[in-house]
This record gives sequence, structure tokens and C-alpha cells, in this order.
Amino acid sequence: MRVHVCAVGRLRTGPERALIDDYTTRFDRTGRGLGLGPLTVTEVEDRKGGGMEAEATLLDRAIPRSAVVVALDERGQVMGSPDFAGHLAGWRDSGRGDVAFLIGGADGLAPDLRARADLALSFGRMVWPHMLARVMLAEQLYRAASILAGSPYHRA
Repeated sequence: MRVHVCAVGRLRTGPERALIDDYTTRFDRTGRGLGLGPLTVTEVEDRKGGGMEAEATLLDRAIPRSAVVVALDERGQVMGSPDFAGHLAGWRDSGRGDVAFLIGGADGLAPDLRARADLALSFGRMVWPHMLARVMLAEQLYRAASILAGSPYHRA
């Protein structure tokens, strides 16, 4: 199952980029034997300043057809890493070819796009900058693959 991160904004070179690249490499290496990956990141940017609706249109174009859609949203479901790994495995095992994780801009995701998601996922009740949310998602994807592979990376 291919994994897509569709995010608003361009990530520049720096510590966040280095972390995402590291976790992406780890995920791809670990996930390959599990039927997960590759992990790709698609960045969209509304240069005309159309707000959440314009961002939603760009994000919608980045979502592969018939993908499982997961919206990262502060109002979403909070789950532990093993449960998250279980969701990935369940989608993969049910024959889904793609999963797309959506990360909005500074104002979040447009309500219509959020409502379309198969799952709304939260990294807790706090609001995180979207660039850090990308890092956290990349790490959790790697952690999920590690859990599914039986690796000792995840210690609970």
C-alpha cells in the first residue's frame, strides 16, 4: 500500500526536513517487506491567498483516486501507536492501494475536505505547527511499520 503525505506549504532545508527524510528512509526500508510504501510527500501551496478552500482544492488534486483519506485534525481521534499500526495493516490487508494523510495550512483543513476523510486523526489536544505535524506523522509511520515488523523500536 502506497503512503502519501499531502501537505500545505513548502518545507525548506533544515532540521524538520532532515528528520522527515530520515523517517521516510526508515519507513521505506522497514515497510517494503510488509507491503507498505513507498512514502511520498506532495506539497501544495496556494500562491493566490485563497485560504482553506483554495488549499482544499489543491490537496484534493493530490489525493490518489480511491485512497483511504486521513485528515490530521485537532478534533480527530487520538490513538496509540499500536492502534495506528493496526489501522495501516487493516487498510493494507483489505486491499487498499493507497492511503493519503492530509495536513492543512495555518488554519487547518477546510470543513468539506475534513468531512470527506475516512478517519480524522489527532496528535493530541494541543495544536501543532503543520511542519512539526509532518515530522510527527513521518515518525509514527515508521513506528507503525516497526510495530508490524516486530522490531524493538517501539517500547510500550
